[in-house]
Amino acid sequence: AWFPDESTLSFFPTVICTFRGTVTHGLALEIGETVQILEKCQGVWFSPFFSQGIFPTSYVHLKKAIVTNRGQYETVVSLEDPIVTEVTSTLQEWALSWKQLYVKHKVDLFYKLRHVMNELFDLRRQMLSGHLTQDQFRDVKKHITVRLDWGNEQLGLDLVPRKEFEMVDAEQISVSDLYKMVEPCCIPVPHHLQATVKLMVWVCLTWERRYRHRRMLLNDTKKGPPHVQYRRPYGCAVLAMSDVLQTISELKEEKDFVLKVYTCNNENEWYQIHENIIRKSSTKYTAPSTNYGLIISLQLLRGEMEQIRRENPMIFNRGVALTRKLGFPDVIMPGDIRNDLYLTLERGDFERGGKSVQKNIEVSVYVLFADGEILKDCISLGSGEPHISEHRSFVLYHNNSPRWSEVVKLPIPIDRFRGSHLRFEFRHCSTKDKGEKKLFGFSFTPLMREDGTTLSDESHELFVYKCDENATFSNHALYLGLPCCKEDFNGCPNIPSSLIFQRSTKETLWISTQLSSTKLTQNVDLLALLKWKAHPDRVMDILGRLRHVSGEEIVKFLQDILDTLFSILDDNTDKYGPLVFQSLVFIINLLRDSKYYHFCPVMDTYIQKHFAGALAYKELIRCLKWYMDRSAEVVRQNHIQEAMRALEYLLKFIIQSRILYSRATCGMEEEQFRASIQELFLSIRFVLSLDSRGSETLVFTQAALLNSFPAIFDELLQMFTVQEVAEFVRGTLGSMPSTVHIGQSMDVVKLQSIARTVDSRLFSFPESRRILLPVVLHHIHLHLRQQKELLICSGILSSIFSIIKTSSLDTPVQEEVEMMVESLLDVLLQTLLAIMTKSQSQEAVRGHRCPQCTAEITGEYVSCLLSLLRQMSDIHFNHLLDNFQSKEEVKEFLLKIFCVFRNLMKLSIFPRDWNVMRLLTNIEYHCLSTFFCFANVCCVCVTGQVWNSYFSLAVLYISQPSLQLENTTPAKRKNVLDKYGDMRVMMAYELFSMWQNLGENKIHFIPGMIGNIMIPIFHDMMDWEQRKNGNFKQVEAELIDKLDSLVELSICCKTQLFGPYPSLLEKIEQETWRETGISFVTSVTRLMERLLDYRDCMKGDETENKKIGCTVNLLNFYKSEINKEEMYIRYIHKLCDMHLQADNYTEAAFTLLLYWELLHWEERPLREFLHYPAQSEWHRKEGLSRKVIHYFNKGKCWEYGVPLCRELAFQYETLYDYQSLSWIRKMEAAYYDSIMEQQRLEPEFFRVGFYGRKFPFFLRNKEFVCRGHDYERLEAFQQRMLGEFPQAIAMQHPNQPDEAILQCDAQYLQIYAVTPVPENVKILQMDRVPDRIKSFYRVNNVRRFRYDRPFHKGSKDRENEFKSLWIERTTLILTHPLPGISRWFEVEKRELVEVSPLENAICVVENKNHELRTLISQYQHKQLHGNINLLSMCLNGVIDAAVNGGITRYQEAFFDKEYISSHPEDTEKITALKDLMQEQVYILGAGLAVHDKLVHPEMRPLHKKLIDQFQMMRSSLYVSDFFSSLYVSGFFQQSLCECLFQQSLCEWLFFSSLSRLQVAGLTLSTSRLGSTHFLHLNYNFSTSRLGSTPLSTSRLGSTPLSTSRLGSTPLSTSRLGSTPLSTSRLGSTPLSTSRLGSTPLSTSRLGSTPLSLHLDKFHRHVTNRNGTNLVGQLPEQLGGSTPLKIKSSNNVTSGIMCP
Repeated sequence: AWFPDESTLSFFPTVICTFRGTVTHGLALEIGETVQILEKCQGVWFSPFFSQGIFPTSYVHLKKAIVTNRGQYETVVSLEDPIVTEVTSTLQEWALSWKQLYVKHKVDLFYKLRHVMNELFDLRRQMLSGHLTQDQFRDVKKHITVRLDWGNEQLGLDLVPRKEFEMVDAEQISVSDLYKMVEPCCIPVPHHLQATVKLMVWVCLTWERRYRHRRMLLNDTKKGPPHVQYRRPYGCAVLAMSDVLQTISELKEEKDFVLKVYTCNNENEWYQIHENIIRKSSTKYTAPSTNYGLIISLQLLRGEMEQIRRENPMIFNRGVALTRKLGFPDVIMPGDIRNDLYLTLERGDFERGGKSVQKNIEVSVYVLFADGEILKDCISLGSGEPHISEHRSFVLYHNNSPRWSEVVKLPIPIDRFRGSHLRFEFRHCSTKDKGEKKLFGFSFTPLMREDGTTLSDESHELFVYKCDENATFSNHALYLGLPCCKEDFNGCPNIPSSLIFQRSTKETLWISTQLSSTKLTQNVDLLALLKWKAHPDRVMDILGRLRHVSGEEIVKFLQDILDTLFSILDDNTDKYGPLVFQSLVFIINLLRDSKYYHFCPVMDTYIQKHFAGALAYKELIRCLKWYMDRSAEVVRQNHIQEAMRALEYLLKFIIQSRILYSRATCGMEEEQFRASIQELFLSIRFVLSLDSRGSETLVFTQAALLNSFPAIFDELLQMFTVQEVAEFVRGTLGSMPSTVHIGQSMDVVKLQSIARTVDSRLFSFPESRRILLPVVLHHIHLHLRQQKELLICSGILSSIFSIIKTSSLDTPVQEEVEMMVESLLDVLLQTLLAIMTKSQSQEAVRGHRCPQCTAEITGEYVSCLLSLLRQMSDIHFNHLLDNFQSKEEVKEFLLKIFCVFRNLMKLSIFPRDWNVMRLLTNIEYHCLSTFFCFANVCCVCVTGQVWNSYFSLAVLYISQPSLQLENTTPAKRKNVLDKYGDMRVMMAYELFSMWQNLGENKIHFIPGMIGNIMIPIFHDMMDWEQRKNGNFKQVEAELIDKLDSLVELSICCKTQLFGPYPSLLEKIEQETWRETGISFVTSVTRLMERLLDYRDCMKGDETENKKIGCTVNLLNFYKSEINKEEMYIRYIHKLCDMHLQADNYTEAAFTLLLYWELLHWEERPLREFLHYPAQSEWHRKEGLSRKVIHYFNKGKCWEYGVPLCRELAFQYETLYDYQSLSWIRKMEAAYYDSIMEQQRLEPEFFRVGFYGRKFPFFLRNKEFVCRGHDYERLEAFQQRMLGEFPQAIAMQHPNQPDEAILQCDAQYLQIYAVTPVPENVKILQMDRVPDRIKSFYRVNNVRRFRYDRPFHKGSKDRENEFKSLWIERTTLILTHPLPGISRWFEVEKRELVEVSPLENAICVVENKNHELRTLISQYQHKQLHGNINLLSMCLNGVIDAAVNGGITRYQEAFFDKEYISSHPEDTEKITALKDLMQEQVYILGAGLAVHDKLVHPEMRPLHKKLIDQFQMMRSSLYVSDFFSSLYVSGFFQQSLCECLFQQSLCEWLFFSSLSRLQVAGLTLSTSRLGSTHFLHLNYNFSTSRLGSTPLSTSRLGSTPLSTSRLGSTPLSTSRLGSTPLSTSRLGSTPLSTSRLGSTPLSTSRLGSTPLSLHLDKFHRHVTNRNGTNLVGQLPEQLGGSTPLKIKSSNNVTSGIMCP
């Protein structure tokens, strides 16, 4: 049986394991989900609401929670720490985005986020463990929040406002506080370094510097222990703490460091060895061997010392030494007692003393009391070391000028400091057998001077007195009477010479001291003050000299000085009162210095615990009032200003003194005290009320008073009630001038004083706030009206709103809010409008914002306005409306507030991730709009301006990106809906309601409101216009124009346009105008689809290709279906800009041509549009022409630019603008040069199919052909497309997809390469056209593309598969040719044909020949430099394939007699294949010639292999051996490539056809002489025919060759085309007067015919630089070979110049 389980009523069930719910009535659960439970039965829970079902009890965990509103809509608040809850929800939200990072190939962020998520798991586990201390718990919270905020920022999620690491509830704090919530500043934490020596290697060493406690010399080999031990320098180790702290700052455990011990090269440098090591002066020390070193362990401990002791007891139980700072700490609190004297033994100068070598000097240091007794344990060598009574210095070998630089601490008790002195004894340490130490002198110095001051902190030069071992120091008076240094010697110059101790004038000791004492001073004036009773007659002088005491001495003895001052004041108030007051002011202002500001707590502690001047308040009040009253009379007011700055602590002394007096007298003289305070405030008001505009001195006095004034409130509250203090303050603030023209600096000070008043404890009391708020608001209102000091005013307002919001949780604040509404609301709106307007104007003019117009200050005032609106209730709104005096005021107010909120929604006031602030803005506006709703307003101000503002703002509100919840994460969407609901729906209902209230006035808002009013009103508008005008053309035109901007404002989808209101189309169908209405709605819907695709691409993280494709789709729609020229032109320029950004210059040019085609060469004026100025249509088209030409040039498509050049040239010529005509003709000529000279790559083309419903509308189930980038191959293109569509699946076959793929909710990409089919085949078949030109037309202006799929028809021939290899050839026809306005266009039509094996063979060989010709030509023309691997591989691939198969297989398949007889219809095709194969042999021969010329010597074996394989290939084919035999000649190995491929394919075709020419009188034959082949040309020039074409008056190609004579008759002037033949150039080289035999050949031009070009080259090749004919020298060069000869019809034979 089922029964309710009461144990779940206060628990929060969370799923801890996934449950699939496969059982009957099972409820599927995922980890992290929460469930509601009502019943339990035998280990199974039942969830009754939403998705109902059962699940095992073990699959959920019950957490303690507070449940309210039980039932289906109950609210559950977990009792676990909020940070834990936030981590849980955040990790769930991150999970979805984290997976998308992997899909989108953002690998770096993917792994970083995974690491952070794992850290959060671990930190959350630590928090739930319950084993952390409070400090550790706080640290874990800090680490968690840092990681949460980092992850949210990286994923583009919203910033979470926090306070003390926890999320804040936006409902519980003011908007101003919420705005200010940024990351908390890092507070510096004190830290301490723990050092532990873990291991010492080789010898026992001390810290930093190491000494040997052994014999004098290191190489002393005497046996047995030494009689006397010395401290001798040995080694030094240094560790850079900057590197250490950087290493251990993030570690929680100890870390070992190895210190190398360095030895000094010269003992004289030992005193500075550590500095030499730090400076890396390696010449002065020696690096250690590997066996020397010191290992220490370091750990950084953070926090105050007490906290460290508490958290690390084990460390302090081991006797850790605490090292104090050398000098005073930053703050010396009362009770801190210290008395340390640091002594540095610096150096000495000593005489040799009759010895042949210098001494080994050791110094012994003693501290002696006044009675001559040595003070025990008063010398410390370092922290942790035991105190000793004698210190011995280290010994430097044979050095009479030793330098020690040893520092020791002398912790001498204070009571024994007076009368004590230091004695330094000098001994020579012998290196002889006995090793004795012989005393030879001493020095001394008292620790305190006769005037009571201690030894000064400086270097001291001490006298050395001679003595020996027999000298006795038992009577210390014998030497204490002697001078110890020069200062003493000057005091007693006449010293008798009969004394037992005589000074050594040439010997000196230098020491330095530093005193760190809280009881002893080195200052005479300070000592005189502390002991003033010894000289009562000098008190006036002593107090006057206090200002000359250094600040360090004053803060050290602060308590003693204050006690002394008040003691003097009590002694004689009338006499010493003013001087004591001045001294007190001086000390207080000294503590205001930043150097001593941290001693203020010392002063506070003194006042609270140690101050005892019960009568002092009377004199202090009297003096303070006297100073203030004289501020209007005195010219020099420095002393008055100092007293004003010290006001805070003077009041503290006054109040504490009165408290002490009241305790002692049981409250006597209370009324007199109150009266004196009131009189004091009257004096304060008097000072502030003075007109300071003419006195800079008075301004400083008032500023000092205002700065100090807010600090006295807390002191006054100890003696007066809150209301009394508030009245004091109100009167004081009210006494300030109510003008903002008293000076900017004074304005700032005044506002700063008000700000500190608002931030004070006094303002937090409601009773005082009601008193102070009017005067505060009055001053702020004045400044806001004048737009002065806006930043300070915003800070004051933020504080006020924060305090009122906090108070509103406990006490009513209606009265205070009412005051703020009356004083601030209107001026706040004006201020915001002014700031926004100024900001926009500055940004537009200068490109940047001025300091007063930054987004920061705008955000401050926006938060203030929202805070005020948030505090307003219905009562406040009603009062606001009642206060308006006229309808015009209401109208102005509404327009003002609408304008402010419009700017808030348009401008980026808040950062992108501050969604909480945007939501609060929307909430406040909706509340404001709901309240007004024009219920009380519409009857009095129905004006078009107000209604327009309201409607436009309402639509802007609905279309805000922050409210488009569909674009947010599921977690964020749920949070917003749960907390606020869908604010768009609420505003839409309100909007519709307001539209209905318009009644008959609706017609006034048609069509202007079409861009503002939501579509539910659309039908109503169409109907109204149809009734009035008989059509709805205005609505139609306006809607189409506005739809583009509406979509940009993020109206999400077409369902929001018509979907939520299905009655719209139903209503249209019921109308008489339904046909035009439905047609229009359909058209708008299609436009909407394209606009939404465009918006998603533009705003999403999409690639440029997607954006361009979407824009092209929208562009074509505007042109073809809607015919909106202006929108069409706008998108033309948007598309052009995208192309330029992607460096698609050719596509950008074609895009601009669309606009160019719309213009005409007319003088019609055009208005300013986009970035175009107002100009004539002719000038705009001219500018476009130049820009398009420029883009074609950058895209290397000069052929497209040439017609535009001609078009411009025609226009310039028509207008006689010869300057421009010259420029454009030069441009055209330059383009021709670029065509012939510059290298251009042929792009590859790829067919791409987009299948599946997940693709955007403009791609879905369509196929395109794309023009690839330079050097982009199929693999790279596939990777790029998969990167652009990360969710797409690549199809691995080229077959057409089935219907299932087309309709699935997925993305499939089908990509393969296609071959362009040129449109202009005629150009490609012309022999004379250079290959560079043909290359362009092969891949440009192409609309047809081909894709071949091989297959075997019938059975496959295993011996030769080429016999049965058919090709399925698919031809794709595009909508537009490539290149065009896009790099890809849609496939419009498909054609499918089958290609026979023979046709396929012809195509393969023809393509390979073309590839070889192009490559050889590039190397021949030196377009490819350096590495010839590409040529080598290409030749090897063809030749090797031909030898081992390749075209040989084609011979076997198609040249077989059986095949020829069985396929008579293929005779022409077989002949064509033979010609192509023969041509390939010729091309390979030429390629080998080029290869021979360029091949590296190391690659000669490969070249020889290619020659051998080429011979085998040639012998196996049915090919004439003309060119193949020609190749063997050494001469032609050098020159054949120049001869054959210098120009282009045309030349090769000419030469390759020479072997088959049968010309009467012109024969070509080869002869052999020896082993070398030569070429003999027999020319018989008579009236002859070339083929069937007469040579005289004949055409070579299409060029007529005029009748000419050979012999003594010059060639007559002829024209080749339109070019004169005589006096012309052959190619670019003039044909000099040459001789054919003895017959002069006239300088002629043969155009660019192959014959003329080859004759010219042959001439240049066989003629050296000196003009010598090389043909006659050939026999000598080639071993007696016969030269080339030409035989003419008249038997004249001579050498011919040929290349």
